[in-house]
Amino acid sequence: MSKSLIKSVVSSFFLIILLFSCASTIKQTNPTGQKVQLRTDVVNVTGGELRGIYTQDGNIEIYAGVPFAAPPVGELRWKEPQDIIPWGGILEADHFAPMAMQKKKSALYNFLFQLYTHSQKDRTFNGPQSEDCLYLNVWKPSEKAPEGGWPVLVYIHGGSLMSGQSWYEKYDGENLARNGIIFVSIAYRTGVFGYLADKELAAESEHGTTGNYGLLDQIKALEWVHNNIAAFGGNADNVTIAGESAGSSSVNALCASPLTKGYFRRAIGESSSVIQKTPPHTFRKMEAALKMGDDIKAEFNCKNIEELRAVPAEKLIKTKYANNSMCVDGYALPQTPFEIYQKGENHEEALLNGFNKQEAFGFTYFTKVNKDNLASLLEPSLKDNTDDFLSQYGEIKTKKQAREIYNEVFSAVCFTYPHECWSNTVKAQGKPVYEYYFSRENKEFGTYHSGEIIYAYKNIPHTKNYEAYDYELEEIMSSYWLNFVKTGNPNGLDTNGNPLPVWETKAESNGLLMELGDTCTMVEDPFAYVYKYIKK
Repeated sequence: MSKSLIKSVVSSFFLIILLFSCASTIKQTNPTGQKVQLRTDVVNVTGGELRGIYTQDGNIEIYAGVPFAAPPVGELRWKEPQDIIPWGGILEADHFAPMAMQKKKSALYNFLFQLYTHSQKDRTFNGPQSEDCLYLNVWKPSEKAPEGGWPVLVYIHGGSLMSGQSWYEKYDGENLARNGIIFVSIAYRTGVFGYLADKELAAESEHGTTGNYGLLDQIKALEWVHNNIAAFGGNADNVTIAGESAGSSSVNALCASPLTKGYFRRAIGESSSVIQKTPPHTFRKMEAALKMGDDIKAEFNCKNIEELRAVPAEKLIKTKYANNSMCVDGYALPQTPFEIYQKGENHEEALLNGFNKQEAFGFTYFTKVNKDNLASLLEPSLKDNTDDFLSQYGEIKTKKQAREIYNEVFSAVCFTYPHECWSNTVKAQGKPVYEYYFSRENKEFGTYHSGEIIYAYKNIPHTKNYEAYDYELEEIMSSYWLNFVKTGNPNGLDTNGNPLPVWETKAESNGLLMELGDTCTMVEDPFAYVYKYIKK
């Protein structure tokens, strides 16, 4: 087997796993890796006093594992997040808290990860897990805050609402915090613990809610930031929320939730949204959610919720059912995001959002695609427009061509068109919208789903997979993100004081996108030719 073929197989296998985990999982929860940790001054927050640690150069303070709600365990499993239980003494916020319960990845996964990325074990491999997972992390400049306080970015991790954690290196907050913002990353319940729906649970709730516990955790974390970020020198009136993949779907839902009004001003969404009348993923009808809840009770031979609550978390996490969607619960989401946006009741004052060139690759890798079955694969999305769509290609002669077409449509339907809808809806409300198209290839994740994260959050590792220009693009992209967090406009200067390429709004550019790749310039949406065939 050739080296190129081996690497292709390894990269594909690793990518498929990544798409469902959005992070690998080393029992290394120290944010700095330093044996001797210099402590910060004591900070007073809801629940008590806490103390963080400094980075080695003393320029950044890190507060890791800060509780923002009571542990959702025992009788609090599948309840709305409850207020923090006060602690005595000083809480040493010097280690990340356990990640939410999720299916663990194997040693083979970690081996392939290291082989592919030319890296050592990542921070979270074999990291601790617990139902007691409602914690957040804060990175802030150690210097005195400017008048009004530091701008704040709150990051929501991805992972198909099934996995992931708040402390993965790819979206570590240190490097953005070095450039004048506070970076907060939050955790939330995932999978069966975060998105199970059941009528008994709705009846228990004073708000009649069920099925959106993970989303309610995110809202609780935003409430904590609103009430406590000033203690860290942050500006509670200048908060931006951001997320990738399922984190971006969550951002979209948070913009629509009446419970988040006043908690943030701007939104960043990367590679997912739930704004369409029928979202392609991460959202389902309550009927489907309740049906799955009943199936899970049957799976574990439980007659009711009381019995299901008694099932150990380590056993429950092995359910065969994928709780990977939000729903209209009448509380966090009284209507679908589509309906709420149509009424203009969404909260973001400005939006930065976009997608990558090869979003579909990992999701379709094992799908059998050829010229004979291509039409049948496309029909669920294109319906009676399928023949018209395929006619533009003439005769399709090879499997490679068929797969390329399928991947283009899959990317458009599941990722790029949802952002087109989000952008156009917010644009029609008269708000500034900055949309991007990430096209920079490299020897690692390139333009696959999640490939843009390390550029935007300034965390490109120094390995053989990246060239000098990757770090130049990292400077451009992270500066765009920083400027947007600070002012609502990505334009201006980079962190070195150099002018950035002008990024026009969707209104100013007549629908063009900012291509973030080998060049950074306004371009036509490369997936626009698919949109007119997608059945709305």
